[in-house]
Amino acid sequence: MKDIQIEMKKVSKAFGKKVVLKDLDLKIERGESVVIIGGSGTGKSVTLKCILGLLHPDKGEIKFNGKNIGMLFQGAALFDSLTVWENVSFAFLQQKGMTRDNAKKIAIEKLAEVGLKPDVADVYPADLSGGMKKRVGLARAIATQPDTLFFDEPTTGLDPIMSDVINDLIVRCVKKLGATALTITHDMASARKIADKIAMLYDGKIIWIGTVAELDKTDNPYVRQFVAGSSKGPIHMAVKADE
Repeated sequence: MKDIQIEMKKVSKAFGKKVVLKDLDLKIERGESVVIIGGSGTGKSVTLKCILGLLHPDKGEIKFNGKNIGMLFQGAALFDSLTVWENVSFAFLQQKGMTRDNAKKIAIEKLAEVGLKPDVADVYPADLSGGMKKRVGLARAIATQPDTLFFDEPTTGLDPIMSDVINDLIVRCVKKLGATALTITHDMASARKIADKIAMLYDGKIIWIGTVAELDKTDNPYVRQFVAGSSKGPIHMAVKADE
């Protein structure tokens, strides 16, 4: 029997008259890396927020069997008033009995795992490039050795080379932890590198799920259009005409 870590059953979510999720079903096995792809406004972030409990579905059921989670936010979401090491070890600093010296030591170790040197520990987020902020965010996400990791558009705002660096780091960190991972992205290069399975979200539902190899062979017209980045096909993007 498969060990399911995250399961969504008939999950629906609307904001006023705008229906975002429609009876969405998704299963993620323990230790599996799943990437949800889809265009802007299709509900990827809403799906993630429902799993995290930041939003409550209007109906449906969500089961989460993990014990500890790590999250890499789209913009890294670092605390501007804290140094890099304080950001990375934020969870430890909230624990009783954890000294600042020990917390900083752990932070420096995690920074090393994402390719950052110890001298970065004492600077502030404002002094970091976009790629470095992403690395610090990843270091914070893995600091508590979580069994489940969530990545929200991990390569947004990065150039292709730095995007590939972040993708490689994500793969390495997920494998080292043996964690279950869920990523949302519209970056197909990222999806191909990170995923064990890719799921396509469209019109509020998962309309296709499979491996990267199966992605390249699918005859699903929606998936093929999205992967090709073509304006021609069954997916019609809303564009406001010039007046």
